Amino acid sequence: MCNGRLGLVQACPRSSMAGVPPECPPTGQRYRGTFDVMRRVVNEEGFLRLWRGLNASLAISIPTVGIYLPCYDLLREELVLYSEENSLELKPYAPLLAGSIARSVAVVVCSPLELAKTRMQAQVDPRTGKLPGVLAVLRSVNNMYGVDGGQLQGIRIMWTGVGAQLARDVPFSAICWSVLEPARNFALEAAGSVPDIGRVLGANFVAGMFAGGLAAAATCPLDVIKTWRQIETDPVKVMSMTLRRTLGEIWQKGGFRGLFTGVGPRIARAAPSTGIVVSFYEVVKYVLHRT
Repeated sequence: MCNGRLGLVQACPRSSMAGVPPECPPTGQRYRGTFDVMRRVVNEEGFLRLWRGLNASLAISIPTVGIYLPCYDLLREELVLYSEENSLELKPYAPLLAGSIARSVAVVVCSPLELAKTRMQAQVDPRTGKLPGVLAVLRSVNNMYGVDGGQLQGIRIMWTGVGAQLARDVPFSAICWSVLEPARNFALEAAGSVPDIGRVLGANFVAGMFAGGLAAAATCPLDVIKTWRQIETDPVKVMSMTLRRTLGEIWQKGGFRGLFTGVGPRIARAAPSTGIVVSFYEVVKYVLHRT
């Protein structure tokens, strides 16, 4: 996760969540890089804490991918067909448009799970050393903000940061698919004229890693903004936060470097995960088409 607070200010919520008080580092403590974060987590909380929030990550990844990739395929095919029949110059932009639209749908549907994952990864119960569950986090968000504003207000808060997430994920998908499609075609042609499962797997994995890493680096500032907004727990500030205001705060406290906080871990996660997801999805399609 590209943590928006890493290296800028303490990554510490200012109020409790799910009845769990925040665990804050000493004043002035700063991380010195990715490996320093990993070392401290292992030393202070144990090796398994590196997988903090895994259940929330799986809960968001499965429905997101299930919506995202099939929608992308369907939209790209329709856009390619439309361009061939009406305007050939639009054909190269089909992956960009299809990726953007499909990602927008997946983000809006799964945004509450993304909120729960981000807050779970930022908090720990000092009494038990355990994290609050996904449902506990979502329930506490709804209860906390729904007291004064009613149930509708609590439900609205479930989509906190959805604008920042769209601003991050839509450009990511546009860049990723615009790079991935030609890279995949090149890799498949280089692997041989007769595709088999090994060539399909290898070509998609390499193309996915390259495209995912490039897109992750380009959109890291947007991920920092998204994370910064989602870990904010001051009710007044949450309701008044905007992309522009959040960007200004990050720039004021961390400058250009602050916008790319965590770019290394983001690339290290996005590149292989994109390669794995795309290659597995294409292999499944290949097998199903042959049966």
